Amino acid sequence: MIRYKFNVMEKLKEIGYNSKRLRDEKLLGESYMTQLRRGDLVSWKTIDTLCRLLNCQVGDLVEYVAEDTPKASE
Repeated sequence: MIRYKFNVMEKLKEIGYNSKRLRDEKLLGESYMTQLRRGDLVSWKTIDTLCRLLNCQVGDLVEYVAEDTPKASE
C-alpha cells in the first residue's frame, strides 16, 4: 500500500498554503484537497505540484508499507 508519510494539508498550511490560497492561486482544486485530507492518493500532476510547493522528492512524500503494517496513528 502506498501512503503519505505525513499530513500533507497540515504541512502545506505550515508553510503558508492554506485551502483558500491553494484555491485562489489555482494550485489545487477542492476535490484534490479533500482527497489529501482523507489520505487518498492523487494524480501525478498533483504530486508534482505538492513536491514543488513542499520542495521535496516523491519519496519524501509517500512510502510503501505492507498491508498488515499498522498506521503511525494507530
